[in-house]
Amino acid sequence: MNLPWHLYVMAFIYFIAGLNHFRNPRLYLKIIPPYFPNPKLLNQISGLGEVFLGIALCIPLLSSYAAWGVIALLIAIFPTHLYMYFDEKARMGLPKWVLLLRMPLQLLLIFWAYQYT
Repeated sequence: MNLPWHLYVMAFIYFIAGLNHFRNPRLYLKIIPPYFPNPKLLNQISGLGEVFLGIALCIPLLSSYAAWGVIALLIAIFPTHLYMYFDEKARMGLPKWVLLLRMPLQLLLIFWAYQYT
């Protein structure tokens, strides 16, 4: 079974984003809400998850499951977007309107992933 090229684009995005959790962990640690325990471990888990999902999206036998995993990941990390919007320390200098736009973008990313379930 041939996978569509845009699935490989999605896979590449998640693979690179996952690697970035290890290349630049401070960036992610700043945006994990303080009410979550062990931010360092959460960053590593989400990074590994994104790397694994990026690879699994490219394997026809796993791509549908991986797409569901991407959806679950996007839902799981949504509190980060809220935290960034409401807490000035977590904004990383981004204007509030950009952070507000990120929230509906999550819905578009979920819809994109759902196309492959």
